[in-house]
Amino acid sequence: MTEISLSAVVSVKNEEHQLADCLERLRFADEIVVLLDKCTDRSKEIALAFTDRVVEGDWAKEGLRRNAAIDACRGRWVLEVDADERVSDALAQEILATIKTTPFDWHEIPVDNYVGERLVRWGWGASFGKAAYPGLFKKGVKVWGDARLHPPLVWTGLKGPMLKERLLHYVDRDLSDMLRRLNSYSSARAKDLREKGETWGSTWRNLVRFLSRFFKCYVKRKGYREGGYGLMVALCAGLYPLLSHLKAKLEKD
Repeated sequence: MTEISLSAVVSVKNEEHQLADCLERLRFADEIVVLLDKCTDRSKEIALAFTDRVVEGDWAKEGLRRNAAIDACRGRWVLEVDADERVSDALAQEILATIKTTPFDWHEIPVDNYVGERLVRWGWGASFGKAAYPGLFKKGVKVWGDARLHPPLVWTGLKGPMLKERLLHYVDRDLSDMLRRLNSYSSARAKDLREKGETWGSTWRNLVRFLSRFFKCYVKRKGYREGGYGLMVALCAGLYPLLSHLKAKLEKD
């Protein structure tokens, strides 16, 4: 059997509208693994057109789902992407070169985020978008924690330098979609908090969080350079913990 150096893995939940575009950009990997989480659309049919490494199941939490996807990979190295992300040819070549020569166990990949067709490079962070992420790693060194949203990571390897080429992330279709994502994110976080008997501190503390996260994204991370888009990103980043707190405190499952 030919050695598998690189597995590309995608966790999917009803992504028929964009899955093919994602998988087409992963053909450079030795294998593609697609995990289907309670899919009721054509995601399975689309996945099978690219790979026979398809895992189906039902996972209540993001961390458990992502771990199951990684466990299904047979490669020495794993590239983890989402269905709304695209690997450019230049990034693919850098990934292949990196895994051949690096003495390290994992690397971050810089990200270009798009809202519709608009590149929004500045201002992301504070749990509402990623400017970079730890997407390239040796199997076994990265384990996701038990949470519905933004689960923590446990590492057992050495971090290498960030790659230079950027992953393309089509994070939101438009500003309305960004607000829908804020609602979804805060609801998922609130559910995690309620299960732990927490509310993420006091309302006053979360108002302070709002101001500090807004400042971090809009000023420190230069969201002001993106005009109204940067303002929206900063507002959502600030509102995310405040809404999560209020939902955990005031709502019930």
